[in-house]
Amino acid sequence: MRKSTFEIVSWNVNGLRAAVRKGFLDWLLNCKADLVGVQEVRVNEDQLGDLLAGTGDWYFNLCSAERKGYSGVALFSRNKPDSLETHLKAEFDREGRLQFAQFGNLKVVNGYFPNGSGRLRDNSRVPYKLRFYRKLFKELKDEFDDGRPIIVMGDFNTAHAEIDLARPKQNQKASGFLPEERRELDRWIKAGWIDSFREFKKETGHYSWWSQQKGVRERNVGWRIDYILCSPGAKKYLQDATIHPSVMGSDHCPISVSLDRKVLGKSSYGR
Repeated sequence: MRKSTFEIVSWNVNGLRAAVRKGFLDWLLNCKADLVGVQEVRVNEDQLGDLLAGTGDWYFNLCSAERKGYSGVALFSRNKPDSLETHLKAEFDREGRLQFAQFGNLKVVNGYFPNGSGRLRDNSRVPYKLRFYRKLFKELKDEFDDGRPIIVMGDFNTAHAEIDLARPKQNQKASGFLPEERRELDRWIKAGWIDSFREFKKETGHYSWWSQQKGVRERNVGWRIDYILCSPGAKKYLQDATIHPSVMGSDHCPISVSLDRKVLGKSSYGR
C-alpha cells in the first residue's frame, strides 16, 4: 500500500565520494524518503565509476560544476521525475548549483547557494551570491504567484536570524551572517516563502552545520544554513519538518520535510 506522505530530504554531503566512505550508501538504503537532494557533491560524471553501485532502485541525476572537485548537486528519487532542468544563468550553471525537478504537480528545486567568502576569506563572492538569490527568486516568481506547490531546498549558506546560529555577535562580519545576505533571505520570507522548520520549532539550538574543529559539533556551536522553503501552494500540504543532527558523515546534517502525498496531484506519484 502506498504511503500517504511524500518525504523529502536535503543534505550537503561535503563531497559525495567522502560521504560514501563514511557510510552514505548505508544511510540511503535505510532512508524512508521518496526524494533526497544532496549538495556540494564535488564529483563529475567521469569520476563516479562504481561509486554508487548498490543503491538499489534509486533514480540518480547529477549536475556537476565545470571545475572538478567543486560544488555540484545531485538527486536521488524513488521514481524518475517528470522533468528535470539544471539551467538558470551561465555564470551559475557552470558551477552546477541547481536542479529543477517536477514530480506530478510539485516542483522541487535542489540548490547549493554560493558562499560569499572568496578564496582569501575576504567576502569577495558576496555580490555573486546575492545575484544568485535574486535570479532564482525571479525565476520562480510566476509559478509562485500562480499558487503552484514549490519546494526550494538545500544549503543556503546564510543564517537568517540570530536564533539560527550559536554565536551571532561574533559573526556579524562573517559571510553567512552579513546584513546584505540576511536581507536577501528576508526578501524570500516577506514575499511569502515559508521556512518549513520554523513552522514547527521556534526556539534556538537547532543547527545544520558545524565547523570541523574538534569539539564544536559536540558542544552544538553551529549554524542553521540549510533550509527547505515552501511556497504557499506547498505549505498547505506540509505535515512536519525536521533537522537530523545525529546523522554523521558530513559537516552538515540532513534536514527533511513530510508532505501530504496529495501535493503531487493525480499523477502516478500521487496515486
